[in-house]
Amino acid sequence: MAATIEERVNVAVDAWLRWVPGWAPGTHRGRARLCRRCTGSPILTAAGIANDVPHQVTHALVSRMQRIIDRRVDEFTADELPTLHAELSGEELWRTRGYDPAAGLAPEYEGLDPDPEPAEGDQPFLFTLAGLAEETRPEPPLPRPPLSAEEKQRLRREIELADRCAEEAGRELCFALAAHRPRIQTAISRFVEPQVRAMLDELSRNLEPPQ
Repeated sequence: MAATIEERVNVAVDAWLRWVPGWAPGTHRGRARLCRRCTGSPILTAAGIANDVPHQVTHALVSRMQRIIDRRVDEFTADELPTLHAELSGEELWRTRGYDPAAGLAPEYEGLDPDPEPAEGDQPFLFTLAGLAEETRPEPPLPRPPLSAEEKQRLRREIELADRCAEEAGRELCFALAAHRPRIQTAISRFVEPQVRAMLDELSRNLEPPQ
């Protein structure tokens, strides 16, 4: 029997709580772009995480939660949406034959740009992971026969149902996550905020004019 979303949220939050004590400001690089996964995410609102919490800390939680939503949609698609499942399975099979720089990443790195912009003053990279992935991408499969009008209509309907499943799963997840707010906020107060304050204090001392 498949686990409920609430059960999966419990497991994911526990995993995030085990990860947080090992976080440090120096273990990640600053972002030049907004994170599309985290910016405006209702998951952060449900978790009660403030805007000033470092991005990697929030991203690690959001990615774990997003995996739960994606898994629920994948299960629903495999069980209830045969036309969409067939389309996605063929596309996924073709993509996984080449190099994928995002495959197998830990949740805290999932969804991030594998090729961040060089820091100001740095030389451009000799190669990029996205470039390597493109070089190893296999030839696209032979085109399949075009879908009939009935199949196209069925596919559009199944996409709508998959979107609805994702929305429902997201709402259920946010309700389940809200129950963990005290644990999440306690972990941030204990392990994250002291490091941020220490970093800001060090920066302030370095910026003070000489006496």
